[in-house]
Amino acid sequence: MSKPAKPELARILPELMQWLTSRNYHVVIDAETAVYMQGPEIVEREKMGAQALNFVIVLGGDGTFLSAARVVAKTGIPILGINLGTLGFLTEVPLAELYDSLEAVDQQRCPIEERSLIHSQLVRGGECIANFDSLNDVIVSKASIARLASFELYIDQMFVSNYKADGLIISTPTGSTAYSMAAGGPILTPSVDGFVVTPVSPHSLTHRVLVVRDSSEIIIVVRTGDEQAYLSIDGQLGTPVLDGDRVVCRKSEHKVRLFRVRKTFFEVLRTKLKWGQV
Repeated sequence: MSKPAKPELARILPELMQWLTSRNYHVVIDAETAVYMQGPEIVEREKMGAQALNFVIVLGGDGTFLSAARVVAKTGIPILGINLGTLGFLTEVPLAELYDSLEAVDQQRCPIEERSLIHSQLVRGGECIANFDSLNDVIVSKASIARLASFELYIDQMFVSNYKADGLIISTPTGSTAYSMAAGGPILTPSVDGFVVTPVSPHSLTHRVLVVRDSSEIIIVVRTGDEQAYLSIDGQLGTPVLDGDRVVCRKSEHKVRLFRVRKTFFEVLRTKLKWGQV
């Protein structure tokens, strides 16, 4: 799978295809990748998870990786992320290390790390009208530029607080380095069994970020009156939410499996966030 509008793929893909076919891999590509290369079997991205794949190669940035992760998480197909974007916490392998990384994968020398997902349900009038799995986060935010939205937060059926804010973020440890971090949330290592609840620009200086166990059920009740709010999944999928809607979040039964090429998570942080560099 690859990121659209990346012209360098026209150069990268033929060599990559030759490498894979020389090792007897049968290659399938999605329609986004087929723009830059003809020949391999084309499978819709949403149907990739139904294929009997050894692994998936993602060429792009973290957004492309998130899209791929939601597709293959249910079947446990591992993902190798090659960074053609900018920051790249998930697509951590630089292009220059593509073939060294593939050699490690091919020879089964590359460890696989599992990442938790959030399963969220949008409940309206007591009925679930939509459900999602997300690797990074679930965000409920205001739809109007001028107004604050109001959200009631419950954890394991216990009332926490009423928030007047631009939004609330529920993030996994993986997502703790995404929007939650930008909104002032902590960084969690991927092995932490927790979720982060981060208010976005709350209208109170006493509201702080919460870290709860990932066995918790988190419920956000939207109170917007006549206004709409918006539910966003990994910053990619979304749907409007109405006054009284409930967003119910819990740990998904599925996990994303990714190849860990870098030695440690902290090496990724040092590289991506340029820690210790002057």
